Amino acid sequence: MKHTELIKKVEWKDLKYLSTKEMLVENNISLPWFFISLFLAYKGYYWVALPFSGFYFLTALRQVHNGFHNSLGTGKFLTWLSMYLNSISMMASIHAVKFNHIRHHKYCLSEEDYEGKSASMKWYEAILYGPKHMFLIHWITFKKANKYYKRDMAFELISILVFAFIVFYFQINFLKYHILVMFFGELLMAFFAVWTVHHDTHENPNIARTQRGFWKNKLTFSMFYHMEHHLFPAVPTIKLPKLAERIDNVLPELNKKQTF
Repeated sequence: MKHTELIKKVEWKDLKYLSTKEMLVENNISLPWFFISLFLAYKGYYWVALPFSGFYFLTALRQVHNGFHNSLGTGKFLTWLSMYLNSISMMASIHAVKFNHIRHHKYCLSEEDYEGKSASMKWYEAILYGPKHMFLIHWITFKKANKYYKRDMAFELISILVFAFIVFYFQINFLKYHILVMFFGELLMAFFAVWTVHHDTHENPNIARTQRGFWKNKLTFSMFYHMEHHLFPAVPTIKLPKLAERIDNVLPELNKKQTF
């Protein structure tokens, strides 16, 4: 079944809208992990801080991903500010990632989908491809994006360089730890954010992989409901479990490839 046929069978438009509580969750979900990881790193407990840094990276990715699709429930400026601040803390231009992600939805797994290149690789190749993936995300934005994306990318990259210079010049060790961990996370994006949810789906790219299982989705903050996201990108992440339930009820025969 084509994704256009699926969309017609599932009620989803009511899920676009966030309550005040849901809006606060989606806009602040990364902050507890961010501050706990920095506090532990400041105290010198780097290994203890590491899982909290990982959860920060994942929840910040969830936050900016909702921002890509204007699903944070906030206005244009606050969405832009969220992506700008997360650019500095995640060590990559989030507007460059957004530009390529929107193209990913438009050209999913085709030649023009630069974000999705690692989906056709072996798992270990996708990991090794990570540095090239991050370079291409920024290079393609520079080559193909409009002046507004280029302006935002330049502003974010300059801000990242200033932040990194200050941290390393003044030898702020807990922030050096944060920068290095975030940079390492960015190098794994081609594997975790692309390969895991898109490998072996080229026959119908918009029917991406998804995840079922209560604890698996709790531990991954609902970020692996990827089939649901590709079918209905305007639905905020916090509503994806409900959307998945509706899809399962309406289309129980749909072959859902699991992420893990």
